[in-house]
Amino acid sequence: MNQNEILEFFSVLNRDYIGPLLAIILLGTGLFYTFRLSFVQRYFFRAFRLLFRGGAGKASRKEGMSPFQALATSIASQVGTGNIVGVATALMAGGPGAIFWLWVSTLVGMPTNFAEAVLGQLYKSEKDGHVVGGPAYYIRNGVGSKWMAGIFSVFFILALGITGIMVQANSIVDATSRVMPMEVNKMYIGLVLAVLVGLVLAGGITRIASFAEKIVPFMASLFVIGSLIFIGVHAGKLGGVFGDIFRYAFSPWAPAGGVLGATVMSTIRYGVSRGLFSNEAGLGSTPHAHAIAKVKHPYEQGLVALIGMAVDLLICTLTALVILASGVIEVHPEAQGAAIFQLAFSSTFGVTGDIFIAISLFFFAFSTIVGWYFFAAQNVRYLFGERLVWPYRFVVVAVILIASVAQVNLVWELADTFNFFLIIPNVIALLILSRQVRKEEDEMLKRMK
Repeated sequence: MNQNEILEFFSVLNRDYIGPLLAIILLGTGLFYTFRLSFVQRYFFRAFRLLFRGGAGKASRKEGMSPFQALATSIASQVGTGNIVGVATALMAGGPGAIFWLWVSTLVGMPTNFAEAVLGQLYKSEKDGHVVGGPAYYIRNGVGSKWMAGIFSVFFILALGITGIMVQANSIVDATSRVMPMEVNKMYIGLVLAVLVGLVLAGGITRIASFAEKIVPFMASLFVIGSLIFIGVHAGKLGGVFGDIFRYAFSPWAPAGGVLGATVMSTIRYGVSRGLFSNEAGLGSTPHAHAIAKVKHPYEQGLVALIGMAVDLLICTLTALVILASGVIEVHPEAQGAAIFQLAFSSTFGVTGDIFIAISLFFFAFSTIVGWYFFAAQNVRYLFGERLVWPYRFVVVAVILIASVAQVNLVWELADTFNFFLIIPNVIALLILSRQVRKEEDEMLKRMK
């Protein structure tokens, strides 16, 4: 089989089999925890009080991160190019109604993310002078399965720690090269990116935590302000946009302009799947950060995790409103991925819009690279100990250089396939340990009363 045939095989596998199956598994897990935890989503505003009561704090090797730093690190991984590309894809394939189901999937996914954070806190430990935690630890120590924990760690490193980082790096290089005033060899852009990432990673947990708590609020604020300005310019269209979102959530979508229509089932499928994969609830990524937060009770960090879901939902919603208000889907039905969002902004702001998207993608993808490295390093440490963490940093730098000049369509499909082998052991552990999560919630609610 040549590369094109391999790409087609994995594309069909992910689109027709793995994608729908994982959407069902993750949505089902979210619904299970929604009822198991008596709709923990209702404590969302309490999460803000807990977060800011604890302050930002400082990170150290022995103490881990403050709750805010852990949240910022988890948001760094959650908010990435998928918030733009995933939403754009959902709109193109499922129509405006897909956003309604994206909202539903995020709300349903909140209890799953809560449970991951609580279990991460419960089963965290110290290894080689570092506070460590995440699914591998609660699978091994909670469920008692070393082989399941090993499978999770191996595929996490492959899916997010290598192939996922390649995709993010490639997105930065492409976006940057498109707005450069002159043609520049992409390898040079990749080299600069590799050096910047290397400088952040070399500082270990302290520098990563400091980077996340500073860059994530700036990154999110930049994107929110830019999107709100665009939406303000097109404010007169918002009524129709929200009307379409709710109308086509329950009826077929058949737009003009040559775009294929969408059935109600495809609308639900794309909305749910893109929402779940954007916020990463059930994927097992964010509990690596939440596990090492310095909190008095695991329940507190579980609530803080809800804020990360809300930020992800806000970014996805703004992306959708910009695309729908611009009308770019019907004007440019051939557009794909991030180009849809770029065309939306440039249709109103011209070159300035292109530059804004390039800057947004840079910060989104850069922060995701750092976040995914940190999570993958936890799994490298779990499997091999501290001695291979430094070599893994050089692997990340090399991967970034390769991605700067590579075509990564196949890599992205492989990452989606690897995600399947991540989610299965993580979800099994979440279901088995649900009693532990409920026990922690009951205990904390009694204290509060």
